[in-house]
Amino acid sequence: MDELSKPGAALDDDASVEMIRVWIASRKLHCSIKVGMYEESSEIREQKAWGIIMADVDRHVASALESGYGMDQQSVLLEITSAYRV
Repeated sequence: MDELSKPGAALDDDASVEMIRVWIASRKLHCSIKVGMYEESSEIREQKAWGIIMADVDRHVASALESGYGMDQQSVLLEITSAYRV
């Protein structure tokens, strides 16, 4: 299995929490997701927290595609978010 390295900040912070892992296996997408972390918090609803997490992932992907392949971040974000519409 080809695993990605953990970010330095996650290694340095004893309180860090892994929220999602994603694999392509057997030609399908497979995920392990930690849900319920925000259920006890009155500050943020679980759905909103996951929206923020997914939006941040989108921005990281767009930034990586821009720096690695010269793609326009805004165009990448539009294409990613258009995939959300079923």
